Amino acid sequence: MNRCPVVLNLPRLIILAAGQGTRLRPLTDSRPKCMVEIHGKPLIQWQVETARAVGIQDITIVSGYRADSISVEGVRYVQNPRYAETNMVRTLFCAEFHFGDPLIVSYGDILYEPKALKQLMDSNHPVGVIVDTEWLSYWESRFENVLEDAETLRLDDAGAIVDIGQKPKTIEEISGQYIGLMKFSGDGLKQLCDAYTSELSAYERGESHICKERNLDQLYMTDLLQGLIDLGNTVSAVPISGGWVEIDFPQDLTLAQKYIDPSDVPLKISRSYATGD
Repeated sequence: MNRCPVVLNLPRLIILAAGQGTRLRPLTDSRPKCMVEIHGKPLIQWQVETARAVGIQDITIVSGYRADSISVEGVRYVQNPRYAETNMVRTLFCAEFHFGDPLIVSYGDILYEPKALKQLMDSNHPVGVIVDTEWLSYWESRFENVLEDAETLRLDDAGAIVDIGQKPKTIEEISGQYIGLMKFSGDGLKQLCDAYTSELSAYERGESHICKERNLDQLYMTDLLQGLIDLGNTVSAVPISGGWVEIDFPQDLTLAQKYIDPSDVPLKISRSYATGD
């Protein structure tokens, strides 16, 4: 365990890109989800360019499925050899020896504007999580039922997350949408590593403390964040209003093509493009 990550002026970025992207098949039959293209450019290339636009140069991509097909210059690669049987948390900690303080973690199937990443970088929370407060219109364009594929995310009056990652029964349980982009620094990074170490010990005893429904191999990042909250740590929302897309289904690619004008530099993601406003 890398217990003393180096303290940095600029954050290190770890992109979690080990997944198979089964919901995008046949597009992902021969390549990972992060290599699916929007306007002729792979998702992972868009992400790396966004990071570099705000000054982040130290980038690690954690790959798994079809790892040999990922090709981005000037980044570090780590593999999750158990990608087919593990989830996000295990994938993240495959790169633990490349953690730095601060550390930004990004899912590999999302795109976001540089200003969202800069806002996260500039936040001073030990644990900061990007939350889209204008999520509803985007979900309405993606799903007939907006509660489909949504997760609970409730905030207290100070903007701290008190509940995340559960299946919502009503829209009132969703104060914003978790997008899969977060930062850990100082005490927050220590809390992350300590929680993982504790859960690893429980796993080796055949137990699970963070989530009773899933063991360490199957934990989502939202499970780990909720675990930090349940331990009394503060996980703070960093709110944005749109400016991002998620690629889970074929229709998401269609929307992303409409929302993104490839001539925009830096990347701009405008939902008004889809309506011609």
